[in-house]
Amino acid sequence: MTIETVVRGGSVVTPQRVREADIGIENGRIVAVGDPGSLPGADRTIDADGRTVMPGVVDPHVHVDDAFSGDTYETASAAAALGGVTTFLDFGWQAWTGESSPYATESTLVEGIERKQNSAGDSIVDYGLHGGITREDPAVLDEIEAAVEAGVTSFKMYTAYDVGVSYGFIDRVFERLAPIGAVAVVHTEDPTICDTRTAMLREQGRGDPVDYPASRPDYAEAVSAGTVARLAAEHGTKFYDFHVSSRKALRELTQVRNEAGPEHVRAETCTHYLALTDDVYAELGDLAMIAPPIRRAADQEALFEDLRSGTGVLDVVSSDHCGFTREQKRTENWWDGAFGANGLQTELSVLYDEAINERGLSLPWLARVKSALPAKLFGLSNKGTIAPGFDADLVIYDPERTHEISADDNASVADFSLFDGREVKGAVEKTLVRGQIVAKDGSIVAPSGHGQFVERDLPDWRADG
Repeated sequence: MTIETVVRGGSVVTPQRVREADIGIENGRIVAVGDPGSLPGADRTIDADGRTVMPGVVDPHVHVDDAFSGDTYETASAAAALGGVTTFLDFGWQAWTGESSPYATESTLVEGIERKQNSAGDSIVDYGLHGGITREDPAVLDEIEAAVEAGVTSFKMYTAYDVGVSYGFIDRVFERLAPIGAVAVVHTEDPTICDTRTAMLREQGRGDPVDYPASRPDYAEAVSAGTVARLAAEHGTKFYDFHVSSRKALRELTQVRNEAGPEHVRAETCTHYLALTDDVYAELGDLAMIAPPIRRAADQEALFEDLRSGTGVLDVVSSDHCGFTREQKRTENWWDGAFGANGLQTELSVLYDEAINERGLSLPWLARVKSALPAKLFGLSNKGTIAPGFDADLVIYDPERTHEISADDNASVADFSLFDGREVKGAVEKTLVRGQIVAKDGSIVAPSGHGQFVERDLPDWRADG
């Protein structure tokens, strides 16, 4: 008897522990994890000696081929594969009209989901979609169950920008989502505070990027995060807060989570909030325009404190990848530029260096926040860990290789990196998606279209995974 593929000799990381083990793979699934040398022979052997073998990264917050990113599925998924990301969640937007819209006419939510699926045929890694609600049309409430039946079990709303919806409408959506068991994901910044502060800075002619954080203060994030969390608690809705950046927002979310329980309030932060501080605006200017802004060192420490505790409100570290170019980012005044930056290709190596090498967090912790918990919270039942029955989505990682991040290596259409020139210890050597090597030694080795759309289940948030 032989196994189709065996990954031999690596230090295998699960959310519970690290062990020396071999991994057996058949038909894209893990069929065995055993002591070194205990598995039968294989038609193909992948040598992982001296390497760390981690579950592929599951990134639940990625923008592709829309108003927030110039990446195609081919370029974004190539960046993902090179960075150890084996599954990501993008957005199927209910088309809107307005200043920021790329659409000529409005469309329904289901049409937006279908549109995005039709554009994703070149993906190299697996992907899923959040449904994106962009306007206060009550008709969208009647589309939610159809989207869930199609495997889209989470729904995104903004409280800010021209696609933002009111707390009153969020209240209606939460009321509809709760009995279904679907997840609400929300960008939480209070629009009245942000708009007023932006108008004040414009009147004062403060267009330098160093002034940008003052337009979206931490208390604007906290006010909105607390309000939306309260609405979720009232209705018993699963609420996942995107890109938490500040101590004040953490405090508000934690208070509601302690009262309502983790089955109703979850949250993520992003790699850039953990690896950068607001000094970046003097260093990189418009390139670092992200909302919420990159905060002060004290906020960064608060994020790490929450993550390190294991019982905090932050469950996941994502990228919030947006594929913009320097030309799109550079403007005379910061308020005229595009918000967002690429991160798919660097999120794992930067977080590994910052959290594991510099701060001493554990590899099982990394497997939880980058793979197991995002898979669990978003209903990716076959993803996120190294165990029999799960998809063979693996990252073979060289923990000793030191390299310098360079935007010249970007597979994304983005021609810059927030981490350009940063030296990190640790690098992705190989990425496997359902048992196939898709990236090896910095090159894509799988054909476009290997990735598949993943229909997601309604998740169970009652216990940590």
